Amino acid sequence: MTTKSKAYMVGGGIGSLAAAAFMIRDGNIPGSNISILEAAPVLGGSLDGIGDADLGYSMRGGRMLTTDNYECTWDLYRSIPSLTRPGQSVFDETVEFNEHHKSNSMARLVDRRRAKVPVASMGFSMQDRLELLKLGLASEESLGASCITDCLSPGFFETPFWYMWSTTFAFQPWHSAVEFKRYLLRFMLEFTRIETLAGVKRTIYNQYDSLVVPLQSWLADQGVRLVTDCKVTDIEHKTGDGQFVVTGLRCLRAGKREDIAVYDGDLVFLQNASMTDASSLGSMTSAPARMTKSDSGGWSLWERLSEGRPQFGRPAVFNSSIAQAWWESFTVTLKNPSFFSQMERFSGNLAGTGGLVTFRDSNWLLSIVLAFQPHFANQPSGVQVFWGYSLFPDRLGNFVPKSMAACNGEEILRELCGHLRFDDETFAAANCIPCRMPYLTSMFMPRVSGDRPLPVPPGSKNLAFISQFVEIPDDTVFTVEYSVRAAQMAVYELLGIQRNVPAVTPQARSRHAEFEALLKAFK
Repeated sequence: MTTKSKAYMVGGGIGSLAAAAFMIRDGNIPGSNISILEAAPVLGGSLDGIGDADLGYSMRGGRMLTTDNYECTWDLYRSIPSLTRPGQSVFDETVEFNEHHKSNSMARLVDRRRAKVPVASMGFSMQDRLELLKLGLASEESLGASCITDCLSPGFFETPFWYMWSTTFAFQPWHSAVEFKRYLLRFMLEFTRIETLAGVKRTIYNQYDSLVVPLQSWLADQGVRLVTDCKVTDIEHKTGDGQFVVTGLRCLRAGKREDIAVYDGDLVFLQNASMTDASSLGSMTSAPARMTKSDSGGWSLWERLSEGRPQFGRPAVFNSSIAQAWWESFTVTLKNPSFFSQMERFSGNLAGTGGLVTFRDSNWLLSIVLAFQPHFANQPSGVQVFWGYSLFPDRLGNFVPKSMAACNGEEILRELCGHLRFDDETFAAANCIPCRMPYLTSMFMPRVSGDRPLPVPPGSKNLAFISQFVEIPDDTVFTVEYSVRAAQMAVYELLGIQRNVPAVTPQARSRHAEFEALLKAFK
């Protein structure tokens, strides 16, 4: 790539933003040569956060961060200036914030009596311990497309550990045993403190305001073209001498056809699918619409590119079963402090120090989290925001005789009040915005080698994949880190950058971490 070559990022998620930053910082590519093409009106992809105090705030999810892992993420954000702390980086401000707001959950699990479940013991039987050890030692090749239930007995899924681990990381029993194993190894330190969530780190605001906005601002200052309302509908290409070469991009920009020629030396980075594809929002009076990939086209580019090209992966492995991949979240905006006050008294945690509170006996497997306030950069004083989600939104509620999927915001709050034994008046004038996400855990679907492409597939001259659906040895999907690492790997390979991508921290090979995990398993 020369100083006259162009780079096009198809999709404006954190992976594309990171790739642009790595090209500028480590590849010395002028920012003006880079274009990020996003179909939505804003950048950030799954790291979203929108709204205001009057219309209500909404965020589809909140990704867990740690400073013991996330090597590529923090490598990037050490270079991005803070927008709230002059002279500091985003990494610096995040570390400083977490030094003042430490996680120490005192109500991680709550039972049907609204009693705090004892969680000092993980609740393992000897059989559970042996099966976990066997899973940890098994090769990914031998596990293949097996599910977690293929490796662990039914009693394991009733342990306090499973309720805490599954709701922290969004695992279902039918998900990939390989991905579950990777999480056990990658987050071995979290295994030892899962009941307090002491290792979880938070950003000052939601992750759109704290991660996307400063990165986007820095890219704009470097001259990067940030193009929204621009949907790439097709990728033109040619093949020859065993190489796949992108030659053009067909776009719909503000509803009008626009073609972009991709010349020799230009590069294209594609976000192949999105876990929040086909998301839909509800309101206090309406449930979210049931959408599929046909409503958004978010998988179509990858599906077409992979036809007849096994090196580009197999998207059908991940997008063929909404029933096994979806869940629903909700964001609540309050102008009355009653709920926060009651929750702080009940849990023993001030907002921002407790992490997830999971209602173990909830049919929906409902969890909520109260972040430090304000949680949005434009959130006025006197307004509070909290977030929650359900792993089983297709089941009937305990207090509302409907599936969560069929509930509006008012009904979701009524179900929550039932579990907490709070009066319904607690949520008077509240605004609850539910969000249905049909593909949210699709990257956890059982898979085998080759189902996910490498960031730069064999034979690809100028196309790289950046998403949760690429193959990165030892790392874990459903994290910000996975997208950033994919971006860094792709940029370094296509540009021939002679700087090592930060290695995945080998916590599972730490004798201290292993010993601590062993002690925890026998509690």
